[in-house]
Amino acid sequence: MKHEAVGNRVNREDAVLVSSLTELESSVQITAAHLRGDYSLARSRRLLKELDGLLDREPFERRALSGEVFKLARLQHSRSGATGLCRTLDRLHLAAMQELGQNRLITNDTQQAEAARALGFVAEIPVSS
Repeated sequence: MKHEAVGNRVNREDAVLVSSLTELESSVQITAAHLRGDYSLARSRRLLKELDGLLDREPFERRALSGEVFKLARLQHSRSGATGLCRTLDRLHLAAMQELGQNRLITNDTQQAEAARALGFVAEIPVSS
């Protein structure tokens, strides 16, 4: 499974920056899964609590983003042309990388990885073994 491959890859890292945007997206995805009927309310609440606890442990480091991330996203978009087209949320994640001074992305999203590479970032898509 793609998510497991990403999780396994992340677990091998010494340090993993987690932006406030990533925290928000993770929470939204868990809630959406509950609303789709994938998780019970109790399980979604437990997952949200586990996520919060997980991000407080190594190798994770939480980082807040400034409002400048929107300017960076717009600038990246205007410079990308057809080679760097991506969804708005993905563009914000790439702008967050730039704001946080990061150059490497681990993702299971090929479109996001292509957009990251178009900006000169290193993007890795882990595969299940």
